[in-house]
Amino acid sequence: MQLTKFTDLGLRVLMYVSQHEREKPITISEIATQFNIPRNHLIKVVTFLNKTSWIQTTRGPNGGLRLGTDPASLRLGHVIRVLEGSVSLVNCQDPPCPLGGQCGLRHALDQGLNAFYAHMDSYTLQDVIHNRTANIIIRLQQSHLAGVH
Repeated sequence: MQLTKFTDLGLRVLMYVSQHEREKPITISEIATQFNIPRNHLIKVVTFLNKTSWIQTTRGPNGGLRLGTDPASLRLGHVIRVLEGSVSLVNCQDPPCPLGGQCGLRHALDQGLNAFYAHMDSYTLQDVIHNRTANIIIRLQQSHLAGVH
């Protein structure tokens, strides 16, 4: 199993905006530059994250992004479920499978996926941005402000 690029970017944005202890706002362009991501892809992700209220966006010359919720309350399994938007690893309907979903594969895969989400729910955003990761993100943000990429 591999997370979609959308989910990967969503998690990176959440991690990046979780470390914001500066006057100048974090922008989509900054994140795009720091992670070498096309700005257009990032706009879609940020729009979605804003709709979930996980981040807040402000428009205008002083606008930017900030975390919209406590990172300790964001369970990673829930975040990944929402970003992935998929309920199963396989689709027995498209193309139609001659086994009609009665082979047991889908059930086994769904149980594995549920176990993955349950395990990821044991972690919060706060857990994965703790210490070393937070320090790296802060250095990235400082290098951006200093004009070093």
